[in-house]
Amino acid sequence: MVELKVKISTIDDVKKFVNAVSKYDFDVDLISGRYAVDAKSIMGIFSIDLSKELVMKAHTDTDAAVKGDLAEFIVG
Repeated sequence: MVELKVKISTIDDVKKFVNAVSKYDFDVDLISGRYAVDAKSIMGIFSIDLSKELVMKAHTDTDAAVKGDLAEFIVG
């Protein structure tokens, strides 16, 4: 599993993020506090607090592609 801290600030960021993770054939979750949502769901992402850093969990062992595709969202 690949776990990264990400920041998604704007509506355009949400669209870009969902488009990027939707191409994966594995599950990707976003976690904010005690809430976890499907990162491929625009409605799910809008249901969590986007003012804070989020934890993204990609259910895969290959992190190179994930880190490359999502570089603009990764913090820290």
